[in-house]
Amino acid sequence: MNIRQFLDHYGISENPFSDEEASTDPIFKGYGIDHAFHPEWDKIYGTPAEPTTSVVFGEKGSGKTALRLQMTRRLTEYNGNHPDSRVFVIPYDDFNPFIDRFREKQSWFWRRNIQKTLQQWKVWDHIDAILSLGVTQLIDRLLKVESSHLPAVPGMEELSVDKFSPAQKRDLLLLAMYYDQTSGEDRYHRWEKLRKLIKYGNFTSHIPPVAAIIWTVFALFLPILCAALGIGGNQFGFYLHSIYWLFVSLGPLFYGIYFALTWWKSRKIRRGLRTLEQNQGELAKTLRSFPHRALYNQPIPLKDRSEDRYEMLTKFQSILKTLGMPGIIVLLDRADEPYQINGIPERMKAFLWPMLDNKLLKHPGIGFKMLLPGELYDFVRREDDDFRLRARLDKQNLVTSFDWTGQALYDLANIRIHGSISPAHLSEMGENLPRLEDLFENSITRDYLIHAFQSLKVPRRLFKFLYQNMITHTKMYTDSNPKWTISQETFLSVMKDMQKIE
Repeated sequence: MNIRQFLDHYGISENPFSDEEASTDPIFKGYGIDHAFHPEWDKIYGTPAEPTTSVVFGEKGSGKTALRLQMTRRLTEYNGNHPDSRVFVIPYDDFNPFIDRFREKQSWFWRRNIQKTLQQWKVWDHIDAILSLGVTQLIDRLLKVESSHLPAVPGMEELSVDKFSPAQKRDLLLLAMYYDQTSGEDRYHRWEKLRKLIKYGNFTSHIPPVAAIIWTVFALFLPILCAALGIGGNQFGFYLHSIYWLFVSLGPLFYGIYFALTWWKSRKIRRGLRTLEQNQGELAKTLRSFPHRALYNQPIPLKDRSEDRYEMLTKFQSILKTLGMPGIIVLLDRADEPYQINGIPERMKAFLWPMLDNKLLKHPGIGFKMLLPGELYDFVRREDDDFRLRARLDKQNLVTSFDWTGQALYDLANIRIHGSISPAHLSEMGENLPRLEDLFENSITRDYLIHAFQSLKVPRRLFKFLYQNMITHTKMYTDSNPKWTISQETFLSVMKDMQKIE
């Protein structure tokens, strides 16, 4: 006897408990994503019209990834129903590129030890990383770049830049210059395409090279002009020959100084953006293509401080608001997965703690959904008053344990069973859908299951437990002599084995 026969007996076409990872689970994506919600869902998700921050601590297998996918689905539906007040979603869940670049730009003293490297990470490094994700995504949308990694935002294909003010056009180009992290094409040419799309003139940026050329040509033709006008004489000729080549070189000299200054500034910006990859030559070229006066009094992310980054964040929000997206949601997940962190709690803490800053988490118009590993909450409890005052987690819709009750796990199991039934069988069964207790002997009642599930706490353990029950049961019977209900002895034996493993 095998599991397929056992499930077919109940009209279940797919094994409801074989997949433990939400991102690859067809049952969750097809049915559970719209039906299986954690009891704390409303608190965590909030209201998209007023983005709020939520900080969730949950152990592995508790459903944090499923929660992220559900929030993404709901935000997509919200955007489709509210075309004039959509939410811009930034997935912040792939940290490897940012950590790698950050480590490369550290001195040898800090770079030799990853723990020491991560301890140098600051709140502005997180803001730089988030802005790079958001700005790159927005520019891809505006330039209609095909990408399978872009979050679904209904209406984004119809974005119009006609409503931008001159200041917003300048700000968008500033953001693109600093934060566009495309790998599909030359970034300067992409910046130029964006400039032409939004119709931002940069005529004055050509003045330095044109002036240098005109000056040099004039200087070279000056002796011919003097001869034509009859200007000469030994005395004048002496002075002319003394200063002539200096006079010729003034144009190239001043442009060389201008070139060197932009090169030096681009070098400082590149070093200041510690989490991003910037080609210094492209960045310097873009700087020279910007009207010089447009850069006056504008924030430049070249210093180790957060003020410039908050200004850039505000500029980004203003641009999105003009495009009909007044709110931003940042979905942070998988903080334990970067290979340089490797699930080590101390490294996760060093990386994430700078982000636990009330000024950032309560920034107007932005909601951070932080889905963090459960072991980090032990560090929170041991923190001092300074940390508590800075983070103000009491204001962040804090969920200290993303566990599930026995009742919630029972409901989840039934939802997965119903999601595993083919549409044809669903219509035949009507209201007589199989329930979890139907798979067990009469002695295992609904209340019995709920009580037993209390100790499992998270969906992953539930799935393993129920899957193992079916495996153990089907191995005990043959095709010619099947049994369609799992015994209490099997149930208790599998539970005992799971408790030993844990």
